[in-house]
Amino acid sequence: MRVFVIAGEPSGDRLGGAVMAGLKALAGEEVTFAGVGGPLMQAQGLNSLFPMEELSVMGLAEVLPKYFDLKRRIRECADAVLQDPPDVLLTIDSPDFCLRVARLVKAQSNIRTVHYVAPTVWAWRPKRADRMAQVIDQVLALFPFEPPFMQAAGMDCDFVGHPVVTEPLANDEDVRAFRDEAGIGDAPLLLLLPGSRRGEVTRLAPAFGETLAQIKTRFPDLRAVLPTTENVAELVAEQTRDWPVKPLVLDPRGREPGAHAARKRAAFRAADVALAASGTVSLELAAAATPMVIAYDMHWLTAQIMRRMLLTDTVTLVNIVSETRTIPEFLGKECRAEKITPALARVLSDPQAQHAAMDRTMELLGRDGEAPGLRAARAILNRL
Repeated sequence: MRVFVIAGEPSGDRLGGAVMAGLKALAGEEVTFAGVGGPLMQAQGLNSLFPMEELSVMGLAEVLPKYFDLKRRIRECADAVLQDPPDVLLTIDSPDFCLRVARLVKAQSNIRTVHYVAPTVWAWRPKRADRMAQVIDQVLALFPFEPPFMQAAGMDCDFVGHPVVTEPLANDEDVRAFRDEAGIGDAPLLLLLPGSRRGEVTRLAPAFGETLAQIKTRFPDLRAVLPTTENVAELVAEQTRDWPVKPLVLDPRGREPGAHAARKRAAFRAADVALAASGTVSLELAAAATPMVIAYDMHWLTAQIMRRMLLTDTVTLVNIVSETRTIPEFLGKECRAEKITPALARVLSDPQAQHAAMDRTMELLGRDGEAPGLRAARAILNRL
């Protein structure tokens, strides 16, 4: 069995690595892979056509400068599929790239196409499902409420669970060791998560830094920790250099990746509250049972378009999955320290208020069930 697989983000690389491992477990070692992916997919036997990082672009305005390079890579991927046809083309998230590849492939073949991660048609641009059905045969959904949207458009769709439920968590001993090592002791701890993309960090750092300064006046003993990633570590250092209150930055550079990941997990569990960018990180915080406040800003043009097309009253995944609105969020013009700080203070004063919603979210996403990567692999094979 031959699978051509494409991922364009670190999160997609994690999904790809897991489903590739699942396919090898179920289909045997005769399964082979080609395509584009990161280190986790490469560890499962993929030789990436080009570096996955070339596809890690987010936001309508941000894509424009790289349009012609991305168009060339789309054609390159489609040609590779058509020249040596696989049993299945598996595309993972990054729909603006992946679905264009699928469209070129479908125009010249009947190769089966599977897309992992349903588009958020329940949040904005609902007609995407209809357009997607023209080129995608099957969708693997991360959220239990998504299959009806995809099936209504004419695609097979299987809920396979969210990978966050299988991620390792720090235990109480790890938390105590982290607090002792960092000199935090029993002080209240704020976890700052301004994103893993350069644009996110640049836009959010000023508001996050001012919020830290303001909340420190209300909770004088409060400490702050900011885990970062290698691609934005230098930028984070620059952005936080002039903050009036300095956080402990968890910098992965020069550290063994496993040790950095363990330290980050401990920080997630050790924190009393988190201030985080919008995205999947809200699910990671829910898995760690860490209460949160969400804040996000984006390029002006992207924000104008999104505001006119958004169909939901919340973008926070914990709110959506749990069908509650317990997680405060401050988006766009609301992403300002004077608005965020009172919400953080309320959460610090009553951290238990979010726990039921976070626990319900993890239950609905497949906690204690079969690993999502294995479920995804089985869903592919069952419909192949």
